[in-house]
Amino acid sequence: MAIQQILDNTAEQQRQEMEKLLNRSKKNTMKIKKIGHCCLVIEIKGVRILTDPGAYTTEQNEEKNIDIVAITHEHGDHFHIESLKIIIANNPGVKVVTNTAVGKLLAVEGIAFELLEDGDAITLNDIVFEGHGEHHATIYKEMGQVQNTGFMIDDTLFYPGDAFTLPGKPVSILALPVAAPWLKLSEVLEYAFAVKPTTAFPVHDIILSHPQMMQPMFIPLLEQEGIKFVPLNPGDTHDFE
Repeated sequence: MAIQQILDNTAEQQRQEMEKLLNRSKKNTMKIKKIGHCCLVIEIKGVRILTDPGAYTTEQNEEKNIDIVAITHEHGDHFHIESLKIIIANNPGVKVVTNTAVGKLLAVEGIAFELLEDGDAITLNDIVFEGHGEHHATIYKEMGQVQNTGFMIDDTLFYPGDAFTLPGKPVSILALPVAAPWLKLSEVLEYAFAVKPTTAFPVHDIILSHPQMMQPMFIPLLEQEGIKFVPLNPGDTHDFE
């Protein structure tokens, strides 16, 4: 075999190996689209994962080619059963992964699910899901206390749901809750510093643009103490006596 042909063959083999490495790197890149609040579409290794299809967004109902839906807990801003039904209808074969509390609500509707809770790990479509945490962060006393399971997805993204759970392992990407009735800025920062991700992006933030979403919870809590609460929004006028 001529020397030039040997060199050409070697160069072609090197090119093919480099192409494989580049394709593998591209394949393992995590692409995240934020639909809104805590509803995300995560793409990795050719798998499309949708998180927390809640009542605050509807765009998730139009998503196609979803392989897995991951639900952290049962609150309406994370879990809307009618939306989930549409997603399932639009994505035949989609798998739902969640905890026992949400699972009970799914069972009533005849929706199958994969169980994932604190300390568990399962593999779906070649993606490893780990469960971290058990409880929703405190809002006020027992108000809104439900089971909450954060997800570590493929050893890359950690999404804690409504909690400041520490995964106890390195995190590349953190879905960081930034606005809620259960948190304050110092806690958000301290949590991010404790997790020490390479990158963080905001979730649980829809109330920043719609502050009136929080107002209804004040009415029963204050009125039981004899305090009248007036939801006064921009443009509203109220005569106080």
